[in-house]
Amino acid sequence: MNRLFSSVRVGRTTLSNRLVMAPMTRSRADYAGVPGDLAARYYAERASVGLIVTEGTQPSDDGQGYLATPGIYTDAHVGGWKKVTSAVHDAGGHVFIQLMHAGRMSHPDNTPHHRQGVAPSAIAPGAPMFTAKGMQDIPAPRALTTAEVRQTVQDFRTSARRAIEAGADGVEIHGANGYLVHQFFAPSANARTDEYGGSIENRARFAIEVTSAVADEIGADRTAIRLSPGTAMWGIDEGAEGPDLCRYLGAELDKLGLAYLHILHHGNEPLLTDIRKLWKQPLILNRPGRSRDQIGADVASGLADLEAYGQMVLANPDFVARLKANAPMNDADRNTFFGGAAQGYVDYPALSA
Repeated sequence: MNRLFSSVRVGRTTLSNRLVMAPMTRSRADYAGVPGDLAARYYAERASVGLIVTEGTQPSDDGQGYLATPGIYTDAHVGGWKKVTSAVHDAGGHVFIQLMHAGRMSHPDNTPHHRQGVAPSAIAPGAPMFTAKGMQDIPAPRALTTAEVRQTVQDFRTSARRAIEAGADGVEIHGANGYLVHQFFAPSANARTDEYGGSIENRARFAIEVTSAVADEIGADRTAIRLSPGTAMWGIDEGAEGPDLCRYLGAELDKLGLAYLHILHHGNEPLLTDIRKLWKQPLILNRPGRSRDQIGADVASGLADLEAYGQMVLANPDFVARLKANAPMNDADRNTFFGGAAQGYVDYPALSA
């Protein structure tokens, strides 16, 4: 485990250790999408990890899916995030803002303009979503026109610039978990007949164009992407070509010289090994459900350069100190994951408390 606590270079940033706070939606922004003072405290408390990746942050009105998630495309958003990044930096940490367009995983009641969600194709995910009126079925999205797909690429570019204006060390593009970028990969969500649908190369095109645009805007060494090969949720099915699409993406994105690739791993070990061989920059690995005694194993084996953890960091603001001391961990309270105020957000005790 000692290698976890060694420094590592990620893009233009040197991290003090190889532990990463995984992105986690908390739904505690105001209804204009501005993160508040509690968000600054929440992230700053966890600044001892090498890198914080923030909750998914929408690049546009169309990008919002859930209730009370933050944005990064208005002056007010930038002002709110400046408080967060300043607090993290003052605590000695580093932070990438995750850019997340929800695509079809959206409900009109949750967005500023109350419009139908947009996606590669007009195919509903077949899932409900929490709204201010309670759980509601997600309606079928509207298919983006080819021109709108290109405009969405520019929305990512603009929001990346705003993230840097807000003081972020970089941005992570959310290409995982059934949201817009991932939807383009899956034939179950993408039935397009233009240059963004059909072949592996076409279904990967949007992700590559978004990543290229962001890298061009803020520098490849401040740009990263998260992928979740094999994820099957909310009607997403990557099909038999899914592993080959991921390999193609890995090879093409590697050419850009990004800060890192973040993989949410679901068990296809041969594919993970292939990605590791294809990817020349730092690789962050997040294995859901990894037990305490497995922490550090992937860095030790060389399969990953960094390891990301979600609920354990959420519930333990002093996660690094607890690992070093072999101290017990707080359990995460699932009832307070989404929405609310301080409870379950900034009230988890540290060892010294």
